[in-house]
Amino acid sequence: MDLGLKDKVAIVTGSARGLGAATARRLAEEGAKVVITDINADLANATAAAITRDGLTGHAINGDITKMADVQRLVAGTIEKFGGVHILVNNAGFPRDGFITKMTEEDWDLVVDVMLKGSFLACKAVIPQMIEQKWGRIINISSRAHYGNPGQANYSAAKAGLIGLAKALCLEEGRYGITVNCIAPGFMETEMVQALPHYEKIKDRAIEAQPIKRVGKPDDIANAVAFLASEQASFISGETLHVTGGRYG
Repeated sequence: MDLGLKDKVAIVTGSARGLGAATARRLAEEGAKVVITDINADLANATAAAITRDGLTGHAINGDITKMADVQRLVAGTIEKFGGVHILVNNAGFPRDGFITKMTEEDWDLVVDVMLKGSFLACKAVIPQMIEQKWGRIINISSRAHYGNPGQANYSAAKAGLIGLAKALCLEEGRYGITVNCIAPGFMETEMVQALPHYEKIKDRAIEAQPIKRVGKPDDIANAVAFLASEQASFISGETLHVTGGRYG
């Protein structure tokens, strides 16, 4: 199936590794020109280089997604390099877990700022370009945690906020040919998750709770992003696609 992504320009935040890197590669395989952006410059450059070595189009622009100046530089650099921005995937994020009585203000601010403020800044920066070209796709990577997870008040709040942001922007921007959707991953086998203490116990518990008895892979998310970015999804907006193996609450 032709997804209609050839020569589209995509920015994927937090794409040096994990879900973001898999998503960037998948979009590039569909013919998109992909910008890898991450606060980890060395890893982002390596990811972009690996994509390019495989005959695809990848380019790294590094920076801090929570700083407006960095985000503006990212978008301006993308337009200078590739001539526009068609797709934004707001993927950057990480957990700082702890029960609310032990969660520090820094833990709260870091998680919420990267995921929610960073997505706000990125959307604010790319939407004028999308309005001008009358075509755009914004995809927020939320999480099944938007239902709420114990020990993840900051993470759950930020992921739920991404869904609210998508619904608001869906109503604002639909008239310009811009769709805004979310993907809510379940348990995903990434480098970050595999490094967690008691990873095997966490994995076994997740599989037990899922109707589909396997762990999620980064490509499961990447494939969902490619669909929502495609022409085939042009009448879908304001939705949250759960990629969880059938697990919800």
